[in-house]
Amino acid sequence: MATATFDTPPVPHGRLYALVNEFRRRDPLLFWTGAAPLLLVPLMAAIAPFDERLVTGINPWIKPIKFTVAGAVYLLTLAWFMPDVPASERARRRVSKVAAYSMLAELALVTTQAARGAASHFNDRAPFDAAVFGLMGLLIMANTVAVGYVTWRFWRADAGLPSPYLWGLRLGLLFFILAGLEGFAMVRLMSHSVGVAEGGPGLPFLNWSTRGGDLRVAHFVGMHALQVLPLVGHLFSSPRVARRIKNPVGWVWAVGTLYAGLSLLLFLQALSGSPLLSY
Repeated sequence: MATATFDTPPVPHGRLYALVNEFRRRDPLLFWTGAAPLLLVPLMAAIAPFDERLVTGINPWIKPIKFTVAGAVYLLTLAWFMPDVPASERARRRVSKVAAYSMLAELALVTTQAARGAASHFNDRAPFDAAVFGLMGLLIMANTVAVGYVTWRFWRADAGLPSPYLWGLRLGLLFFILAGLEGFAMVRLMSHSVGVAEGGPGLPFLNWSTRGGDLRVAHFVGMHALQVLPLVGHLFSSPRVARRIKNPVGWVWAVGTLYAGLSLLLFLQALSGSPLLSY
């Protein structure tokens, strides 16, 4: 009598473990500097309810929690891209070190200011606060130069990647840098709010203003092109999708154009003093 056999269904946690291992394999430094600080998030979340201080209208631990998560997403994304950068191994290692250490230093400064009950950004009220804000600016510039090098290398060579995915990478990196440059507008205003004072009513957790313009909205959307557009390029590189559509690179460009247009509209909306949501 034949014995029935059954295929064992894939285990979700097994897939997750394999994905984590792949991130770690691609760039160990970026992986660990992105993932390890996430262990601080539960600790900061546990401290927050017992801290009654307010910094620009919100609990001081909200900002370091957001920065830790955002920094992890950024470094892990860069870790995934790094082996494909058409550059020497030595150059890739240097980019990894600049991105990792500058992000860790910025996170340390943001967390230090939270512990002091002081604003980390647009704060020049005291010499120490001004020094922290200035140092963060230098760290951001160093990170931008590192990502700029990666962007230049991807635009200069095809890197042996499928064309839709490569163009998703190119556009995502370019829009990421342009969204980062929006920070100059915030520094000029010494605020991310337009038409209202800092610390007013805002969306839960994100704290984007519900009373006036908030430059952080366009900044957030634009910078996450680094994840969205390469993913779009990856989807259009799928053989199943490629068989159903013509010119997948054109579709990536179309999505990228719409994404850039959305980011620009959000930027102009903020400059006009209008909130994303008002209630």
